[in-house]
Amino acid sequence: MYKLIALDIDGTLVTKKAKITEENLLCIKEAKEKGIKVVLASGRPLKGLNRFLKELDLVNKGDYAVGYNGAIVQDTYTEEIINITPLDIDCYEELYKISLEMGVNIHALTKSKVITPKINKYSQLEADLNGIEIEEIALKDIKPEETIVKVMMIDDPELLDNVVRNLSQEIKDKYTIVKSAPYFLEFLHNKANKWSGVFGLAEKLGIKSQEIICVGDEENDIHMIENAGLGVAMGNAVPKIKEVADYITLSNEESGVAHVIKKFILEDKEEHSA
Repeated sequence: MYKLIALDIDGTLVTKKAKITEENLLCIKEAKEKGIKVVLASGRPLKGLNRFLKELDLVNKGDYAVGYNGAIVQDTYTEEIINITPLDIDCYEELYKISLEMGVNIHALTKSKVITPKINKYSQLEADLNGIEIEEIALKDIKPEETIVKVMMIDDPELLDNVVRNLSQEIKDKYTIVKSAPYFLEFLHNKANKWSGVFGLAEKLGIKSQEIICVGDEENDIHMIENAGLGVAMGNAVPKIKEVADYITLSNEESGVAHVIKKFILEDKEEHSA
């Protein structure tokens, strides 16, 4: 029997207009009432999760969220960060040099804002999407105590595809590298990914991997979908995610999350109790 469901947000929980459907809202509420732990697991920074957490009433004692693609796990009731896996500033400098060589834009995310050597439309999009501050700052001016949670190369998809093709094996081994959108290429600590965040939280709660459902649509969801007891790809998921999933649900426009909850949690529990 499943005890925890981890949900990606963009392209999974919400529609193209960033809305949670009524069907998704209702099924998540019913799952919570049956004692299922519902956790949002997103590439977004913590502030970018807030409105969804509030809408789903996931800000109570015992509620948690996984942000920054697993680099941060937060208690959403106390707002305490219970786990963080940051990068060194040296990593930002290394990746910045690569971005210059490859001719792509770059920024980094701290616990509270976007920092970038040059503000561009993609960095502005990241800040606007999540309601966070953006600061243009040279690498040499970043304070040593600043916490870099993740670094992103952000640009036209074909330019980022070229970056991926040309990254050295050393860089690929050094970082967790995922695409959260066609124009967002993310670099995290190599021990940070959505599954590390979700599973670390599950262990804290006494929940086993086979008792976890993970649902997602993009390449940054691959670790949690491969490792969960039930890995679910959205109907609108990229091919890489569908290939590793145990089950493919409906699209985000068709309340695919609700379909999963009905099929594997609500109906399943009813059958067990009959």
